[in-house]
Amino acid sequence: MTAAVDHVPSVILGLCSFTHDSAAALLVDGELIGFVEEERLSQEKHTRQYPRRAVEWLLGEAGLVPDDVDAVAYNFQPARYLVESPASLRLAFSAATRSRAVPRAVGFAKVALRTQRRLQSLKRRFPGARISPVLHHRSHQLAAFAASGWDDAAVLIVDSLGERQTTTIADGRCASRPAVRTVEAIHDPASLGYVYGAITEHLGWGRGDEEGTVMALAALGDPARFRHLFARAVRTTATGFVLDPGYFLPRVLSSGYPRTSRRFIEETCGERHPSESLQDVHRDLAAALQERTEQVMLHLARRARLVTGSRRLCLGGGVATNCVSVGRIIEAGIFDDVFVPPAPGDAGTAIGAAVALHTDSGSRRPVSGVARACYLGPSYPEPTLDLTPWPGLQQKVLGIEVAEFLADQLAHGMIVGLFQGRVETGPRALGNRSILASPLEAGVVERLNATVKFREPFRPFAPMVLADQAKEFFTLGQEAPYMSMASGVTDKARQHIPSIVHANGTSRLQTVTAHQNPFMHEVLRAFARRTGVPVLINTSLNIKGKPICGTPEMALNCLAGSGLDALLLEGRWITK
Repeated sequence: MTAAVDHVPSVILGLCSFTHDSAAALLVDGELIGFVEEERLSQEKHTRQYPRRAVEWLLGEAGLVPDDVDAVAYNFQPARYLVESPASLRLAFSAATRSRAVPRAVGFAKVALRTQRRLQSLKRRFPGARISPVLHHRSHQLAAFAASGWDDAAVLIVDSLGERQTTTIADGRCASRPAVRTVEAIHDPASLGYVYGAITEHLGWGRGDEEGTVMALAALGDPARFRHLFARAVRTTATGFVLDPGYFLPRVLSSGYPRTSRRFIEETCGERHPSESLQDVHRDLAAALQERTEQVMLHLARRARLVTGSRRLCLGGGVATNCVSVGRIIEAGIFDDVFVPPAPGDAGTAIGAAVALHTDSGSRRPVSGVARACYLGPSYPEPTLDLTPWPGLQQKVLGIEVAEFLADQLAHGMIVGLFQGRVETGPRALGNRSILASPLEAGVVERLNATVKFREPFRPFAPMVLADQAKEFFTLGQEAPYMSMASGVTDKARQHIPSIVHANGTSRLQTVTAHQNPFMHEVLRAFARRTGVPVLINTSLNIKGKPICGTPEMALNCLAGSGLDALLLEGRWITK
C-alpha cells in the first residue's frame, strides 16, 4: 500500500505590505526561516512599500528563488471590506452620522478593490504561487498564539481596523499545529485603536507612529479633567464597548475626514500644532485617554477570561503595544500568565498569515521556530567596514572579553550603541540593535533624550535586567522578554536607579536570560559585578523619526549623527 503524499505548500511566504509596517516571513516545511521588517533594510520608517529587500534576504537565507515559493499568504481579505459598504448606509438614519454614510460606504468599497489589485500584483511577482488572503485578525491571533508556545490560551486582539474587525477574542489550541477559533468580535466603528490614533493626531503627533509618546505624556497629566467625557465617548457594554459618534466620528477610509467632532474640540481643546508648547490641557487629555484605554482593556481581558475559560492570555494588535495597559491586566490577576509577542502590530501578521496558510493546508508538519523567537532578521557577523564616508570615526577590533569591556565602558558613564547578531522582531530593541547606558549615571535620561535620541524630554527609558534578579527591583511577577509590559518598581529601584522609573511609578521592563540573549546576559552580569546593579538602560539604536538600524551602514550613520559615545559593531569598537 502506497503512503499518502502530503500535497501541501512547502514554501510559504507571509507578507504585510502596501499598508504600513511592511514585513515578510518565510516558512519552509513549517519551519520559520526568518522574519524582518522592511524599514530595517530600506531606512524608511513604517514603509508601505512591497518588502523587496526583506523577501530577497529571506529567499537568499533559504537558498531559494521566487519560483520556489509555493504560496503567498497576505494579511488582508478584500471581500471582507465589501460587507461594510451596505452596512455603512445605516449611518444615514442618525443626524450625528448621516454625512459619513455614503463616503464610508464608498471608502470601504474602494479599499476592497485596492486590496484585490494588490493580490494581483503579488501574483505577477510570484506567478507559480498560490496567492491566499488571510483574515487580518486571524493573522494577528496566530502570530500571538504561535509565538507563545502554549498549548491553550485566550487570544485578545485589539487594533484600529482589520477589514471590519477591531477587536476579537479567540480560543487558541495547539495539538500538532496552532489553531484559533474566534469566539467574539467587535466591528468598526467601535475601535480603541481609532480613538488612540485620533487623540495622538489631535495632540500634534503622528498617528500610527507616536502613540507611545502620548502614553508617556499621560503620566504627567490629571485624568479627572476629562474622565467623564471619555466615559461617555468610549462606553463599555456587557460584551465590549461602543463609541459615541458625537465625539468620535465614524471612520472614512480616505483622507480629509477628521476623526474628532466639533463637540469634542469644544469640550477639550483645539488641535495642537507640533511646534506649540505643551499645556496642562494636553497632558490631562492624554491622561484621560490612557486611563480609559486601560479600563477598556481590563474589561476586554475579563471578557476573554469568561468566554474562553482559559487561565492564560495572548495579546496582539497595535493596542497591545500599550505596555501600561498590559501591565494593568497582569496586576489585576485575571490570568495566571500574559504573553505579548515581540511584534504585536501589523508587521507581525506576516508571520501569522504564513502560519494560518500552513495550518489550513492540512500539512502534518508542525510549526517550528516561531515560539519564543525574537531574533529573526539579518545578521552581519564579519562586516567589512569602510569608514571613509564617516570622517572622524575610528575602529579597533576587540579581543575575546567583549562583554567585560562593554560593561566597563558603561560603568564609566559611556552611552554605547550595540549592533550584534540577528535583527530583532518588532518595535523594541532587545539587545541586538540597542543603545545602552548606565542607570546610575546622573542626568542620563536628559542626555539621552536631548543629544542621542533627539526626542521629547518627558520620554522615559526602559530597563533591562537579569531575569533571576528582576524581583529585587520590579513587581511584575513574570518574565517580560520583549519589553512589552510596564511593571511597578520596588523601593530598592526607587532608591538606587530612579532614572528608569517613569512619572507614573512604572518601568517598561525587559528581563534577560542566558538562553534568550547570551551576550546581553553576560554584559549585565559583568555590569552588576562592577556596580552592584544588574540593570541597564536599553533603548533602540536609532534617532527620532528613523527606524531601528538594521544594517551596519545605518548604525554608523546613527553614531555619526547623534551624541553616542561609541558603537560596538560585531566586536569592533568604533568611536568618534
